[in-house]
Amino acid sequence: MSKFARALLLVLVLAAGVRVGYVAFGKQGPCPNPIVGDIPTECAVGDQLFYNAAANRLAEGDGFVEPFDRSADPAPAADHPPLTAIVLAPVSWVADRPPLEWIDDDTHLTHHRYAMVVLGTALVGLIALLGRRVRGDTVGVVAGVIAAVTPNLWVNDGLVMSETVTGLTVVGAMLLAFAAWDRPTPGRVAALGAACGLAGLARAELVLFVPLLAVPVAWSAGGNRRVVLVALVASGIVVAPWVLYNVARFEEPTTLSTNDGIALAGSNCGPVYSGPAIGLTAITGPDACIDTPHPPGDQSEVAKVYRERAFEYAQDHAGRVPVVLAARVGRTWSLYRPLDMVSFNEGEGRERWVSRLGLVAYYPTLLAAIYGAVLLWKAKDRRTLWVLLVPAICVTIGAMVSYGQTRFRAAAEPSLAILAAVAIVAVFERVRNPSTETPRTPSLAAAHPEADR
Repeated sequence: MSKFARALLLVLVLAAGVRVGYVAFGKQGPCPNPIVGDIPTECAVGDQLFYNAAANRLAEGDGFVEPFDRSADPAPAADHPPLTAIVLAPVSWVADRPPLEWIDDDTHLTHHRYAMVVLGTALVGLIALLGRRVRGDTVGVVAGVIAAVTPNLWVNDGLVMSETVTGLTVVGAMLLAFAAWDRPTPGRVAALGAACGLAGLARAELVLFVPLLAVPVAWSAGGNRRVVLVALVASGIVVAPWVLYNVARFEEPTTLSTNDGIALAGSNCGPVYSGPAIGLTAITGPDACIDTPHPPGDQSEVAKVYRERAFEYAQDHAGRVPVVLAARVGRTWSLYRPLDMVSFNEGEGRERWVSRLGLVAYYPTLLAAIYGAVLLWKAKDRRTLWVLLVPAICVTIGAMVSYGQTRFRAAAEPSLAILAAVAIVAVFERVRNPSTETPRTPSLAAAHPEADR
């Protein structure tokens, strides 16, 4: 076993220990909002309940329906893209826990949480491998350690939401981007396109990976339109079944999700266009901008009503839009009123102490990542830098369209860990050997010397 393999094994043990500890002890209460209506939630609120129940309904063979509708003919549902529920459904099938009969059991989420722990540990391993691909073994190990211990990653593994699955698709796509550059075979380019499509099935805004990552990599790797077409067709093959399924079962045209209407309406209304809540969303609470009950119709028809309402409000208050967009981005990247998220995140099942700890860890990581990006730019590793920045670009665009939330930053956390590792290793090497220049990325430079031109 190589030194890197041994180090990676230790990193994975560390990552698993942190995540198991958080689920075993941190999720036992007291819960931020232990009761939603009449349903005990064992420290689960919001989307956690949806993903848990949606996976259970899939395991029961009911398909993608309203997860808490136990009628004989439940309504179709596409609240979120399907990948997370699909990944968790086998766990539900093995555990045999349908959603409502077991909802009063205080362990009804435990199986899914520990499944997320396994996936989150695997994500740490992929981050280490990606860091190794970017700048060698040491950077890979350091990136893995950062990913293993940073609260902004392991908190997702204690929840039953989409962030952990999203991270796996993001890092997988970035690894495949490098593989396509190393040897641009049709199979590798197709795998990259498929991975980018899969990212869109984890979080809707990450469908931007197709034009921002798959297309540029395919073009630069193959240098012709046929290679780009391979990437586009592969991504389309992955996404098309879900889109066609939705088009067939909803009244209004629906692609990846019906949640856009609620997200837009909740983030384009008075309470979040000015004042202390600017840039957030008003979906629940006394100032909610969402109707109770929803307008009549299926999810697609409801989404259409909310979209039209949101666009009308934004047009009527166009002068405020640039300020609101800046606030959304600032909140997502913890650059504007970051302490607001301590209480806001509590409504999504994140304990206050975890949010505070996440802020403490985030700022030095961000500063180190910025320095790491500067080092890659100076070393003319422009391709590497672009791959690592694509998730941050997607996160920023997604926040501008919807609202500000640090959870949305999860797709970019692997890149932050790797860029921070690049900076840490470079500083250490300079301290140890003051007269030595920071080394170029050997793998990329060796495989593609034209990358510097």
